[in-house]
Amino acid sequence: MSPADTESPQQVKSLFGLLTSRRFTPFFVTQFLGAFNDNLFKSGVLLFFTYQSAVTVGELSFLNNFAALLFILPFFLFSPIAGQLADQQDKAHLMRYIKLFEIIVMLNAALAFFIQSTNYLLLVLFLMGVKSAFFGPVKYSIIPQHLYPLELVSGNAWVEAGTFVAILLGAVVTGFLAHLEDASFWVACAVVLFAILGWFSSLFILNAPSSN
Repeated sequence: MSPADTESPQQVKSLFGLLTSRRFTPFFVTQFLGAFNDNLFKSGVLLFFTYQSAVTVGELSFLNNFAALLFILPFFLFSPIAGQLADQQDKAHLMRYIKLFEIIVMLNAALAFFIQSTNYLLLVLFLMGVKSAFFGPVKYSIIPQHLYPLELVSGNAWVEAGTFVAILLGAVVTGFLAHLEDASFWVACAVVLFAILGWFSSLFILNAPSSN
């Protein structure tokens, strides 16, 4: 789906006008919720390690560093495959499949919080890294297919700004949930809820078929 399929070149959107465009808004919301949920879950895992798991200070430091490694590792392992897949398939369809995978992963995260299993949470964290590794190439390659050249700078600016705001909000919401009784339960509910919302918003993304 090219921009010309939905709007004429005379309808090029301004920086703020993009947020009202069907070509951009569903994608923006989807990637925003994904970044938010990633950071909400990572912060929730660190919260669990710090306050609810029976570990020493030394073990806590190791777990925090190991958790960061597990989340980053899939980018090294799967980014080339993810790039090839994004080049060969409809990017909107890929986003929907990836968001469905996120729901499955977050349901496992909720179970891991419920049974209070450190190893299970680390496995889920790795799977979230896998999800992000496959989502990244699709996220950036879909923009040129939906936006006109004059909109690309604004579109990329919104995506970058949205990602940083989502990361910040993820940490803030986790801090708020940390003060509630049974914080792990509320974190588990939140990550599942936002995964579902992200999948729902992806249903409205316009198709972006492969040119390969």
